[in-house]
Amino acid sequence: MNSLLGTLGPVGLAAVLTVVLLVGTKGEGQAKALSWGWCLFLSVLAGAAYAAGGWPFTLVRGLVNDLIGIVNSFLPGMTLPAIGLCMIAIIMWKKLSRRGVSMLGIAFWYVAASADGGLGILAEKMGDIAQRLAS
Repeated sequence: MNSLLGTLGPVGLAAVLTVVLLVGTKGEGQAKALSWGWCLFLSVLAGAAYAAGGWPFTLVRGLVNDLIGIVNSFLPGMTLPAIGLCMIAIIMWKKLSRRGVSMLGIAFWYVAASADGGLGILAEKMGDIAQRLAS
C-alpha cells in the first residue's frame, strides 16, 4: 500500500465525494459547512468520477440523459454545449443553496462529458484528474 487511503477507484471517489457534498453542505457537525467554491470544485470532481465510473453510476447517467431528452423534446435545436452553458448561468446567477450547487454541478459534468468542443475536452481532462486521484 503506497498511500494512506489505498486505491479508491473512480466509483469509490465518486461515492466519497457525493457523501462529502451531501453532509458537508449543512455543517451541523464539528466541521464548518463547505464554502460555495468548494462545493462547486468537489462537484466537478465527483461528476468527472461518475463519468469515469461504471455501474451503478450508469443509472445516474441514464437519468441525466432522460432529462436531456425531455429538454430536447421542448427545444429540438438545443445542443449539449448550449444546455451546459445554461447550467453554468444557473449556477452563477441563481441563488442556489450549497447543496443545490453541488447536485447541479455533478449533473453539469455529465452533460459536459457528452458535449463536443471545449466543454467535452474540459470534462475529459477532469475525468483524467479524477482517475489519477482515485488511484
